[in-house]
Amino acid sequence: MLITESYYDVQTSYGTTMRLYIFTPRIPGYPKAKFPGVLVFSEIYQVTGPVARFAKRIASEGYICVCPSIYHNFVSHEPLPYDTKGTDDGNKYKIEKPLASYDEDQKLACDYLETLDIWNGKVGATGMCLGGHLAFRALLDKRITAVVGFFATDIHSKSLGAGVNDDSLERVSKEFDSYTQELVLFFGTLDSHVPPEGRDLIRKTLRDHGVKFTFMEIADAQHAYVRDEFSKGRYDSAVTSSCLGFLFELFHRKLTIDLGDVERKAEKIEHVC
Repeated sequence: MLITESYYDVQTSYGTTMRLYIFTPRIPGYPKAKFPGVLVFSEIYQVTGPVARFAKRIASEGYICVCPSIYHNFVSHEPLPYDTKGTDDGNKYKIEKPLASYDEDQKLACDYLETLDIWNGKVGATGMCLGGHLAFRALLDKRITAVVGFFATDIHSKSLGAGVNDDSLERVSKEFDSYTQELVLFFGTLDSHVPPEGRDLIRKTLRDHGVKFTFMEIADAQHAYVRDEFSKGRYDSAVTSSCLGFLFELFHRKLTIDLGDVERKAEKIEHVC
């Protein structure tokens, strides 16, 4: 499937302009085709080459991918470099940006999708690192029914945004609608950013609240294993491809197929071999 690249600038309530990078599928001969939307949230460096390629990979399967430049509160839309200063700046902005601004970014991105004639009315979200957390938190918007988070940071430590104690894990767990929403989270067992006790906390909290989720810990995978450039030796193409299989299964089932109305009746599972 062909894709086109564009951007759209939106005004925020913070007096700043947020650039949305748009990757749109196109099927020659079908100008009225409609596609689901996917918000693709970036890591701490904004929309870099690896993030754009990740979004293009998803778009090529028939999804309108919208990538917000999340640090409009501090800098322009250009990506931060993968160097010491870029890393320090990204980590600094991550905790100085108001939590409400993150939420507004997500809302504005969804609002943009609603203006498109080619949008089919369904939207999911994904992201890596900081973006994994933002995709997770996007579940607070009930327009978003499918989320896939890659090595999401700060969920376990409640350290996202200005101040302390972000409420992402608590609110998503309590407000999650298991009849309409579904979640997939991927972590590497060697991810030093989200240690075992942090992963255990996330998994247990979600399970205790009845969230419909898939939780995978990938043996020997490290942080940033999806990033195909400047990954510091951590990029794993085979693992990334396997994870994308789960992503496309969920997005296809929740965002592409018309499943009809939900039947709220528990299914009896037979205990057979």
